[in-house]
Amino acid sequence: MIKDTSGQDVELTSTSNTFRYWATAIVALLLVALSAHALINTTTTSKSIDRNTLQIATLEIGDLIRDISSNGRIVAANAPQLYSPEQGFVELKVKAGDRVTTGQLVAVVESPSLQNELQQQRSELASLEGELARKKLDTRRQTLLLTKQMELAEVDLQAANREERRAQASIVDNVISQIDLEKAIDDLARAKLNFKHAKQEVELAKDTLSFELESTRNTLARQNLVVEELERKTAELNIRATVDGVVGNLLTQQRALVSQNEALMTLVDLTAYEAELNVAESVASELSLGMSVEMNISGQKVMGVLSAISPEVTNREVTTRVRFNQGDLSGVRQNQQISARILLENKANVLKVRRGSFLQAGGFIAYKVEENIARKINIQTGATSMREVEILNGLNAGDQIIISNYDEFIDTEAVLLRN
Repeated sequence: MIKDTSGQDVELTSTSNTFRYWATAIVALLLVALSAHALINTTTTSKSIDRNTLQIATLEIGDLIRDISSNGRIVAANAPQLYSPEQGFVELKVKAGDRVTTGQLVAVVESPSLQNELQQQRSELASLEGELARKKLDTRRQTLLLTKQMELAEVDLQAANREERRAQASIVDNVISQIDLEKAIDDLARAKLNFKHAKQEVELAKDTLSFELESTRNTLARQNLVVEELERKTAELNIRATVDGVVGNLLTQQRALVSQNEALMTLVDLTAYEAELNVAESVASELSLGMSVEMNISGQKVMGVLSAISPEVTNREVTTRVRFNQGDLSGVRQNQQISARILLENKANVLKVRRGSFLQAGGFIAYKVEENIARKINIQTGATSMREVEILNGLNAGDQIIISNYDEFIDTEAVLLRN
Protein backbone atom coordinates (compact mmCIF):
# COMPACT_ATOMS: atom_id res chain seq x y z
CA MET A 1 0.00 0.00 0.00
CA ILE A 2 1.44 3.36 -1.16
CA LYS A 3 1.38 6.20 1.33
CA ASP A 4 0.71 9.83 0.44
CA THR A 5 3.46 12.43 -0.15
CA SER A 6 2.90 14.27 3.00
CA GLY A 7 6.21 13.09 4.27
CA GLN A 8 8.06 14.88 1.41
CA ASP A 9 6.47 18.28 1.89
CA VAL A 10 8.59 21.04 3.51
CA GLU A 11 6.98 24.06 4.97
CA LEU A 12 8.47 27.28 3.61
CA THR A 13 9.02 30.17 5.86
CA SER A 14 7.94 33.76 5.05
CA THR A 15 11.61 34.79 4.48
CA SER A 16 11.99 32.62 1.35
CA ASN A 17 8.81 34.02 -0.15
CA THR A 18 9.97 37.62 0.38
CA PHE A 19 13.36 37.04 -1.31
CA ARG A 20 11.77 35.47 -4.34
CA TYR A 21 9.36 38.36 -4.65
CA TRP A 22 12.06 41.02 -4.67
CA ALA A 23 14.27 39.07 -7.07
CA THR A 24 11.39 38.79 -9.50
CA ALA A 25 10.66 42.53 -9.22
CA ILE A 26 14.29 43.51 -9.83
CA VAL A 27 14.51 41.32 -12.94
CA ALA A 28 11.28 42.81 -14.23
CA LEU A 29 12.56 46.35 -13.69
CA LEU A 30 15.81 45.56 -15.54
CA LEU A 31 13.86 44.13 -18.44
CA VAL A 32 11.69 47.24 -18.56
CA ALA A 33 14.75 49.56 -18.48
CA LEU A 34 16.53 47.65 -21.19
CA SER A 35 13.41 47.65 -23.33
CA ALA A 36 12.93 51.39 -22.85
CA HIS A 37 16.58 52.10 -23.68
CA ALA A 38 16.35 49.97 -26.79
CA LEU A 39 13.11 51.67 -27.74
CA ILE A 40 14.66 55.13 -27.32
CA ASN A 41 17.74 54.20 -29.34
CA THR A 42 15.70 52.72 -32.15
CA THR A 43 13.55 55.87 -32.41
CA THR A 44 16.35 58.52 -32.26
CA THR A 45 19.19 56.73 -34.04
CA SER A 46 17.40 55.20 -36.93
CA LYS A 47 20.66 55.40 -38.97
CA SER A 48 24.19 54.38 -38.24
CA ILE A 49 27.28 55.49 -40.15
CA ASP A 50 30.88 54.44 -40.07
CA ARG A 51 32.81 57.12 -38.19
CA ASN A 52 35.77 56.78 -40.54
CA THR A 53 33.68 58.01 -43.49
CA LEU A 54 32.92 61.33 -41.74
CA GLN A 55 34.98 64.45 -41.12
CA ILE A 56 34.82 65.57 -37.51
CA ALA A 57 36.33 68.84 -36.27
CA THR A 58 36.74 70.46 -32.85
CA LEU A 59 35.67 74.04 -32.16
CA GLU A 60 38.31 76.43 -30.83
CA ILE A 61 38.87 80.09 -29.98
CA GLY A 62 41.23 82.01 -32.22
CA ASP A 63 41.71 84.57 -34.99
CA LEU A 64 39.70 84.21 -38.20
CA ILE A 65 40.80 85.86 -41.42
CA ARG A 66 37.83 86.44 -43.69
CA ASP A 67 38.91 86.03 -47.28
CA ILE A 68 37.83 85.34 -50.85
CA SER A 69 39.32 82.55 -52.91
CA SER A 70 40.25 83.21 -56.50
CA ASN A 71 42.19 81.81 -59.40
CA GLY A 72 44.18 83.77 -61.93
CA ARG A 73 47.35 83.99 -63.92
CA ILE A 74 50.65 85.84 -64.07
CA VAL A 75 50.69 88.69 -66.57
CA ALA A 76 53.40 91.11 -67.57
CA ALA A 77 52.85 94.49 -65.98
CA ASN A 78 54.77 96.05 -68.84
CA ALA A 79 54.02 94.49 -72.25
CA PRO A 80 54.21 97.27 -74.85
CA GLN A 81 53.21 96.82 -78.48
CA LEU A 82 55.30 98.24 -81.31
CA TYR A 83 53.51 99.95 -84.22
CA SER A 84 54.40 100.93 -87.76
CA PRO A 85 54.90 104.73 -87.93
CA GLU A 86 54.22 104.88 -91.68
CA GLN A 87 52.77 102.80 -94.47
CA GLY A 88 55.33 100.55 -96.10
CA PHE A 89 56.93 97.12 -96.25
CA VAL A 90 58.14 95.70 -92.93
CA GLU A 91 61.32 93.71 -92.47
CA LEU A 92 61.35 91.84 -89.16
CA LYS A 93 64.74 91.49 -87.46
CA VAL A 94 63.62 89.15 -84.64
CA LYS A 95 61.45 86.10 -84.08
CA ALA A 96 58.90 85.26 -81.39
CA GLY A 97 60.69 84.29 -78.18
CA ASP A 98 63.93 86.13 -78.96
CA ARG A 99 65.48 88.11 -76.14
CA VAL A 100 65.87 91.83 -76.79
CA THR A 101 67.42 94.79 -75.00
CA THR A 102 66.33 98.40 -74.90
CA GLY A 103 67.29 100.16 -78.14
CA GLN A 104 67.85 96.98 -80.13
CA LEU A 105 66.68 97.11 -83.77
CA VAL A 106 63.70 94.72 -84.11
CA ALA A 107 62.06 95.83 -87.39
CA VAL A 108 62.52 98.20 -90.33
CA VAL A 109 59.70 99.73 -92.38
CA GLU A 110 60.52 100.76 -95.95
CA SER A 111 58.45 103.81 -96.99
CA PRO A 112 59.34 105.05 -100.52
CA SER A 113 56.90 107.95 -100.33
CA LEU A 114 58.44 109.25 -97.12
CA GLN A 115 61.95 108.93 -98.50
CA ASN A 116 60.95 110.83 -101.66
CA GLU A 117 59.34 113.63 -99.67
CA LEU A 118 62.43 113.92 -97.50
CA GLN A 119 64.65 114.34 -100.58
CA GLN A 120 62.36 117.04 -101.99
CA GLN A 121 62.34 119.00 -98.75
CA ARG A 122 66.10 118.72 -98.44
CA SER A 123 66.43 120.18 -101.94
CA GLU A 124 64.13 123.03 -100.96
CA LEU A 125 66.24 123.61 -97.86
CA ALA A 126 69.40 123.84 -99.94
CA SER A 127 67.69 126.35 -102.25
CA LEU A 128 66.68 128.53 -99.30
CA GLU A 129 70.18 128.36 -97.89
CA GLY A 130 71.48 129.68 -101.26
CA GLU A 131 68.83 132.41 -101.20
CA LEU A 132 69.94 133.46 -97.74
CA ALA A 133 73.56 133.65 -98.85
CA ARG A 134 72.54 135.80 -101.88
CA LYS A 135 70.50 138.08 -99.61
CA LYS A 136 73.50 138.60 -97.39
CA LEU A 137 75.63 139.61 -100.38
CA ASP A 138 72.94 141.98 -101.67
CA THR A 139 72.64 143.52 -98.25
CA ARG A 140 76.36 144.14 -98.07
CA ARG A 141 76.40 145.59 -101.62
CA GLN A 142 73.51 147.96 -101.05
CA THR A 143 74.82 148.99 -97.67
CA LEU A 144 78.18 149.78 -99.20
CA LEU A 145 76.57 151.85 -101.98
CA LEU A 146 74.42 153.86 -99.59
CA THR A 147 77.34 154.36 -97.27
CA LYS A 148 79.33 155.70 -100.21
CA GLN A 149 76.56 158.16 -101.08
CA MET A 150 76.37 159.34 -97.48
CA GLU A 151 80.10 159.85 -97.28
CA LEU A 152 80.12 161.82 -100.58
CA ALA A 153 77.34 163.99 -99.22
CA GLU A 154 79.45 164.54 -96.14
CA VAL A 155 82.41 165.58 -98.29
CA ASP A 156 80.18 168.01 -100.25
CA LEU A 157 78.97 169.39 -96.93
CA GLN A 158 82.49 170.00 -95.73
CA ALA A 159 83.39 171.72 -99.04
CA ALA A 160 80.26 173.92 -98.91
CA ASN A 161 81.05 174.79 -95.33
CA ARG A 162 84.58 175.81 -96.29
CA GLU A 163 83.34 177.91 -99.22
CA GLU A 164 80.85 179.64 -97.00
CA ARG A 165 83.60 180.61 -94.51
CA ARG A 166 85.79 181.89 -97.36
CA ALA A 167 82.89 183.98 -98.73
CA GLN A 168 82.23 185.44 -95.29
CA ALA A 169 85.89 186.43 -95.00
CA SER A 170 86.01 187.81 -98.55
CA ILE A 171 82.92 189.98 -98.21
CA VAL A 172 84.61 191.84 -95.39
CA ASP A 173 87.42 192.89 -97.72
CA ASN A 174 84.95 193.45 -100.56
CA VAL A 175 86.74 190.78 -102.56
CA ILE A 176 83.47 189.16 -103.65
CA SER A 177 80.05 190.55 -104.21
CA GLN A 178 77.06 190.05 -102.01
CA ILE A 179 75.57 187.69 -104.58
CA ASP A 180 78.56 185.35 -104.36
CA LEU A 181 78.21 185.30 -100.56
CA GLU A 182 74.57 184.41 -100.75
CA LYS A 183 75.35 181.69 -103.26
CA ALA A 184 77.95 180.20 -100.91
CA ILE A 185 75.38 180.26 -98.09
CA ASP A 186 72.81 178.49 -100.32
CA ASP A 187 75.34 175.84 -101.35
CA LEU A 188 76.10 175.13 -97.69
CA ALA A 189 72.41 174.76 -96.90
CA ARG A 190 71.96 172.42 -99.88
CA ALA A 191 74.97 170.33 -98.79
CA LYS A 192 73.59 170.01 -95.26
CA LEU A 193 70.23 168.88 -96.61
CA ASN A 194 71.80 166.34 -98.94
CA PHE A 195 73.91 164.87 -96.14
CA LYS A 196 70.91 164.68 -93.84
CA HIS A 197 68.81 162.84 -96.45
CA ALA A 198 71.71 160.53 -97.36
CA LYS A 199 72.14 159.61 -93.72
CA GLN A 200 68.41 158.85 -93.30
CA GLU A 201 68.36 156.79 -96.50
CA VAL A 202 71.27 154.71 -95.22
CA GLU A 203 69.47 154.04 -91.92
CA LEU A 204 66.20 153.17 -93.69
CA ALA A 205 67.98 150.94 -96.21
CA LYS A 206 69.75 149.11 -93.40
CA ASP A 207 66.43 148.47 -91.64
CA THR A 208 64.83 147.28 -94.89
CA LEU A 209 67.71 144.99 -95.75
CA SER A 210 67.80 143.63 -92.20
CA PHE A 211 64.06 142.88 -92.35
CA GLU A 212 64.38 141.09 -95.69
CA LEU A 213 67.34 139.13 -94.42
CA GLU A 214 65.49 138.12 -91.25
CA SER A 215 62.48 137.04 -93.31
CA THR A 216 64.71 134.83 -95.43
CA ARG A 217 66.25 133.38 -92.28
CA ASN A 218 62.77 132.56 -90.90
CA THR A 219 61.79 130.85 -94.14
CA LEU A 220 64.99 128.84 -93.96
CA ALA A 221 64.38 127.93 -90.30
CA ARG A 222 60.83 126.82 -91.11
CA GLN A 223 62.08 124.64 -93.94
CA ASN A 224 64.75 123.27 -91.65
CA LEU A 225 62.03 122.17 -89.19
CA VAL A 226 60.18 120.43 -92.03
CA VAL A 227 63.32 118.51 -92.95
CA GLU A 228 64.05 117.64 -89.31
CA GLU A 229 60.51 116.28 -88.87
CA LEU A 230 60.86 114.13 -91.99
CA GLU A 231 64.24 112.92 -90.79
CA ARG A 232 62.68 112.04 -87.43
CA LYS A 233 59.92 110.08 -89.17
CA THR A 234 62.50 108.37 -91.34
CA ALA A 235 64.56 107.44 -88.28
CA GLU A 236 61.43 105.98 -86.65
CA LEU A 237 61.16 103.56 -89.55
CA ASN A 238 63.96 101.73 -87.71
CA ILE A 239 61.82 100.30 -84.90
CA ARG A 240 63.69 99.55 -81.69
CA ALA A 241 62.83 97.66 -78.50
CA THR A 242 61.51 99.81 -75.67
CA VAL A 243 62.16 97.31 -72.83
CA ASP A 244 64.55 94.56 -71.84
CA GLY A 245 62.70 91.28 -72.27
CA VAL A 246 61.52 88.89 -74.96
CA VAL A 247 59.51 89.13 -78.14
CA GLY A 248 55.97 87.97 -77.45
CA ASN A 249 53.66 87.68 -80.45
CA LEU A 250 54.51 88.75 -83.98
CA LEU A 251 51.40 90.44 -85.34
CA THR A 252 52.47 90.63 -89.00
CA GLN A 253 54.40 88.62 -91.56
CA GLN A 254 57.86 89.21 -93.01
CA ARG A 255 57.87 91.75 -95.90
CA ALA A 256 54.15 92.40 -95.43
CA LEU A 257 52.61 95.72 -96.48
CA VAL A 258 51.54 97.46 -93.29
CA SER A 259 49.51 100.60 -92.80
CA GLN A 260 50.30 103.51 -90.51
CA ASN A 261 49.86 102.71 -86.78
CA GLU A 262 49.40 98.97 -87.48
CA ALA A 263 50.65 96.73 -84.63
CA LEU A 264 53.77 94.75 -85.50
CA MET A 265 54.72 92.81 -82.34
CA THR A 266 54.40 92.62 -78.56
CA LEU A 267 57.35 92.81 -76.18
CA VAL A 268 57.25 91.33 -72.67
CA ASP A 269 59.24 92.88 -69.84
CA LEU A 270 60.48 89.92 -67.78
CA THR A 271 61.35 92.11 -64.80
CA ALA A 272 57.82 93.38 -64.08
CA TYR A 273 54.96 90.97 -63.37
CA GLU A 274 51.49 91.30 -61.88
CA ALA A 275 48.74 88.83 -61.04
CA GLU A 276 45.38 88.98 -62.79
CA LEU A 277 42.63 87.43 -60.63
CA ASN A 278 39.01 86.68 -61.49
CA VAL A 279 36.60 87.25 -58.60
CA ALA A 280 32.94 86.20 -58.51
CA GLU A 281 30.50 89.04 -59.09
CA SER A 282 28.61 88.21 -55.86
CA VAL A 283 31.56 89.17 -53.64
CA ALA A 284 33.11 91.89 -55.81
CA SER A 285 31.35 94.62 -53.82
CA GLU A 286 33.53 93.80 -50.79
CA LEU A 287 36.76 94.48 -52.65
CA SER A 288 38.74 97.69 -52.27
CA LEU A 289 42.16 98.85 -53.41
CA GLY A 290 45.04 98.16 -51.04
CA MET A 291 43.72 94.85 -49.68
CA SER A 292 46.35 92.20 -48.97
CA VAL A 293 46.43 89.16 -51.24
CA GLU A 294 48.09 85.82 -50.48
CA MET A 295 49.10 83.90 -53.61
CA ASN A 296 50.44 80.43 -54.20
CA ILE A 297 52.81 80.48 -57.19
CA SER A 298 54.48 77.14 -57.92
CA GLY A 299 54.51 76.27 -54.24
CA GLN A 300 55.76 79.74 -53.23
CA LYS A 301 53.69 81.81 -50.84
CA VAL A 302 53.79 85.39 -52.10
CA MET A 303 52.03 88.42 -50.62
CA GLY A 304 50.70 91.22 -52.78
CA VAL A 305 48.39 94.23 -52.78
CA LEU A 306 45.19 94.72 -54.77
CA SER A 307 46.10 97.51 -57.21
CA ALA A 308 43.22 97.62 -59.72
CA ILE A 309 39.58 96.51 -59.95
CA SER A 310 37.81 96.36 -63.31
CA PRO A 311 34.61 98.46 -63.45
CA GLU A 312 32.84 95.93 -65.67
CA VAL A 313 31.59 92.36 -65.20
CA THR A 314 32.53 89.67 -67.73
CA ASN A 315 31.04 86.18 -67.54
CA ARG A 316 29.77 86.97 -64.01
CA GLU A 317 33.31 87.73 -62.85
CA VAL A 318 35.29 90.86 -62.07
CA THR A 319 38.92 91.11 -63.13
CA THR A 320 41.43 92.50 -60.61
CA ARG A 321 45.17 93.21 -60.69
CA VAL A 322 47.60 92.43 -57.85
CA ARG A 323 51.01 94.08 -57.49
CA PHE A 324 53.73 92.27 -55.55
CA ASN A 325 57.41 92.54 -54.80
CA GLN A 326 59.40 91.24 -57.78
CA GLY A 327 62.19 90.15 -55.45
CA ASP A 328 59.91 87.49 -53.95
CA LEU A 329 59.57 85.68 -57.30
CA SER A 330 61.74 83.20 -59.13
CA GLY A 331 61.05 81.15 -62.22
CA VAL A 332 57.66 82.68 -63.04
CA ARG A 333 56.28 82.76 -66.57
CA GLN A 334 53.74 84.73 -68.52
CA ASN A 335 50.18 83.28 -68.16
CA GLN A 336 51.26 80.92 -65.36
CA GLN A 337 48.20 79.76 -63.37
CA ILE A 338 47.98 80.68 -59.67
CA SER A 339 45.56 80.43 -56.74
CA ALA A 340 45.04 83.29 -54.32
CA ARG A 341 43.25 84.51 -51.20
CA ILE A 342 42.08 88.11 -50.99
CA LEU A 343 42.16 88.99 -47.26
CA LEU A 344 39.07 91.03 -46.41
CA GLU A 345 39.00 91.14 -42.59
CA ASN A 346 40.87 89.82 -39.54
CA LYS A 347 38.61 88.93 -36.56
CA ALA A 348 40.26 88.14 -33.21
CA ASN A 349 39.10 85.75 -30.44
CA VAL A 350 36.17 84.15 -32.23
CA LEU A 351 34.70 80.66 -31.88
CA LYS A 352 35.56 78.88 -35.10
CA VAL A 353 35.65 75.49 -36.74
CA ARG A 354 37.26 74.09 -39.84
CA ARG A 355 35.22 74.76 -42.97
CA GLY A 356 33.45 71.82 -44.58
CA SER A 357 30.55 70.64 -46.69
CA PHE A 358 28.12 70.99 -43.75
CA LEU A 359 27.64 74.64 -44.82
CA GLN A 360 25.63 73.34 -47.77
CA ALA A 361 22.83 72.70 -45.29
CA GLY A 362 22.51 76.47 -44.90
CA GLY A 363 24.71 77.01 -41.86
CA PHE A 364 21.69 76.68 -39.52
CA ILE A 365 22.17 73.12 -38.24
CA ALA A 366 25.06 70.89 -37.23
CA TYR A 367 25.52 67.39 -35.86
CA LYS A 368 27.23 67.54 -32.48
CA VAL A 369 29.25 64.43 -31.60
CA GLU A 370 28.78 63.00 -28.09
CA GLU A 371 30.66 59.71 -27.74
CA ASN A 372 29.05 57.42 -30.38
CA ILE A 373 25.98 59.56 -31.02
CA ALA A 374 25.77 62.62 -33.31
CA ARG A 375 22.73 64.76 -32.52
CA LYS A 376 21.24 67.50 -34.68
CA ILE A 377 21.35 70.97 -33.09
CA ASN A 378 20.58 74.49 -34.26
CA ILE A 379 23.55 76.80 -34.79
CA GLN A 380 24.27 80.28 -36.12
CA THR A 381 27.29 80.93 -38.32
CA GLY A 382 29.08 84.23 -38.93
CA ALA A 383 32.05 85.16 -41.05
CA THR A 384 33.56 82.52 -43.31
CA SER A 385 36.96 82.10 -44.89
CA MET A 386 38.49 79.57 -47.22
CA ARG A 387 39.51 77.39 -44.26
CA GLU A 388 37.34 78.29 -41.27
CA VAL A 389 33.82 79.29 -40.21
CA GLU A 390 32.79 81.50 -37.30
CA ILE A 391 30.16 79.98 -34.95
CA LEU A 392 28.02 82.61 -33.24
CA ASN A 393 25.55 80.46 -31.30
CA GLY A 394 24.70 76.86 -30.47
CA LEU A 395 28.17 75.45 -29.70
CA ASN A 396 31.08 75.99 -27.34
CA ALA A 397 34.83 75.68 -27.53
CA GLY A 398 35.91 72.05 -27.37
CA ASP A 399 32.69 70.70 -28.92
CA GLN A 400 33.00 68.37 -31.88
CA ILE A 401 30.75 68.45 -34.93
CA ILE A 402 30.52 66.63 -38.23
CA ILE A 403 31.74 68.98 -40.97
CA SER A 404 31.25 66.64 -43.94
CA ASN A 405 28.11 66.49 -46.09
CA TYR A 406 24.75 65.89 -44.32
CA ASP A 407 22.74 64.72 -47.32
CA GLU A 408 22.78 61.08 -46.19
CA PHE A 409 21.20 61.73 -42.75
CA ILE A 410 19.81 65.27 -42.86
CA ASP A 411 16.31 64.08 -41.89
CA THR A 412 17.56 62.19 -38.83
CA GLU A 413 17.70 63.77 -35.35
CA ALA A 414 20.52 61.51 -34.18
CA VAL A 415 23.01 59.20 -35.85
CA LEU A 416 24.87 56.25 -34.37
CA LEU A 417 28.59 56.35 -35.18
CA ARG A 418 30.19 52.96 -35.73
CA ASN A 419 33.87 52.54 -35.01
